[in-house]
Formats: sequence, structure tokens, C-alpha cells
Amino acid sequence: YVSNLDVVRSRAPESAWDRWTWMQADLLDDTALNQSMDGVQYVLHHAAIGSVPRSMADPVETQVNNVLGFQKILAAASKAKVKRVVYASSSAIFGDNTVEPKQEKDVGRPLSPYALSKYMNELDAELYSRLFGLSAVGLRYFNVFGPRQDPNGAYAAVIPKFFQSMNQGTPCEIYGDGETTRDFCFVKNIVQANLLAAIANLQNDCPSVFNIATGTPVSLKDLHQIMRQEVQGFRSELSVAPPVFKDFRAGDIQRSSANIEAAKKFLGYEPQFDLRGGIREAMNWYCS
Repeated sequence: YVSNLDVVRSRAPESAWDRWTWMQADLLDDTALNQSMDGVQYVLHHAAIGSVPRSMADPVETQVNNVLGFQKILAAASKAKVKRVVYASSSAIFGDNTVEPKQEKDVGRPLSPYALSKYMNELDAELYSRLFGLSAVGLRYFNVFGPRQDPNGAYAAVIPKFFQSMNQGTPCEIYGDGETTRDFCFVKNIVQANLLAAIANLQNDCPSVFNIATGTPVSLKDLHQIMRQEVQGFRSELSVAPPVFKDFRAGDIQRSSANIEAAKKFLGYEPQFDLRGGIREAMNWYCS
């Protein structure tokens, strides 16, 4: 399920990397899914309908894919006796909880069908662990970004959309007043967290869900300023327009920042890229 092991290879025994491979199966096809688990030791599960606005438009599609699909992953992994399932949860499950920075215990009421689906994933994983002995670790991602994210479409993430607008000389759109905060996390940090979570020696009293972020929130207005500086430094001929502000979107969380101490303590997670460093890495793909 992963292809590049260089991030944490030096921190793990060589035997841990004997059988990493890519596999494909339709999550709703039980036969194909069970066959894909044959001989697998670690499952890193990221398939999902991953958009708050899309879940608001079609909550049933979100529940069928994100909840039923994940339940089938757990059942197949348990049957195949895999060593561990690492799965993508989300910062969206903090919902209406206003505590900042958010610790893993600070779960609030979900604000979207997407958030609800991820919360149900965590409950399902805990149930399979308790009833069937399946080792499962959830990683609550905070606004992942990186190369190859699609900037097009109604559900595109903010950083690729900003890159596209700046490259085209059109104003970036910010939903709300620009003071909304996010803890943006570069994709290579996510890879590191997944590999560490797969092989970590987690005892029974360890957490089963971890925040994965940088621990440094930034407002959308500041994000625009940072990206403007970096993009104009990369392409000096560009004139980046001021952003335009639109209404808040239903289901969006207004404040989001992570306490990542548990991931550091139990997984050995140390984010290697801050926001600006990740922007520079991604820029080579978006702006070249």
C-alpha cells in the first residue's frame, strides 16, 4: 500500500519493510477485497469520499463509501489476520468543539456527513480491536496538501486552488473573513506518520487515534500571503491579485489547530516540513 519507504527506513528494523506493495480492490466487492488481503501484513487505508461540501450535497454516497467501505476493510483484514490497519481519520471529527489546540479527546458534534463518517470509522476500528483483536490505528489528518492535488472542481482543496489562481493571474477565493485557521500538513509528513504507525510497538494502554499535523495553525489570509511571496519568488513575472472573500460554507470548521504530542510520544512522529517548506516542495509541480 506504499511505495516510498525512505522517510523512516533508518528508524525501523529492515525486516519491517519485507512486504510493502500496492494492491487494488473495490471496497464494496467482498471477493476482490478478500483476495487483495492475501499475504498482506499491514494495511494503510485512505480510500474515501474526502470532501465536506460533497458530503453535504450527497450524504448517502459519503456514508456508503466511507462507512460501509471501511467496515468491509476491517472485516477482510481481521479475516486475513493482518498485523495492523492504519486508516485515515480527519480533523473534521472535532466538529463544534472550540478548544485550541485540539487534543485527541476533544471530539465535538460533527458538522457534516463527512465528519460523521470519519467518527464512525473510529468507533468501528475500536469495536474490531476490542471484539476481534484487530490492531487498528487512526490518523486524524489536518488539511493535507502536496503535488498532484487536483485544483479543479467544486470540491478542490484550498492550496491547489490558490496555486492555480496565482498562476493564472486571477483572484483567489477565500470563504469567510480570512481569519479561519487551518493546520496545513505536507504529504511527506503524512507518509512518515503512516509508516511509523504501521510498525509502532503500541501497548494496550496506548492511544489508538493520533492527530497528524504540524502543530502550527495559519489563517487563510496568512496562507494567501505566504503563497504569494513564494510563488512570486519562483515566478517573478506574476502579479498576484488580492483575494476575494465569499460567504462561509456550511459544515466548515472555523478554527483548527492540532496538539501532536501523542503522535510524537507514541509513534516517534516529527514533521519534517512546515507550511512554507511544503509550499516550496509543491510549487515545483504546480508552477514549473
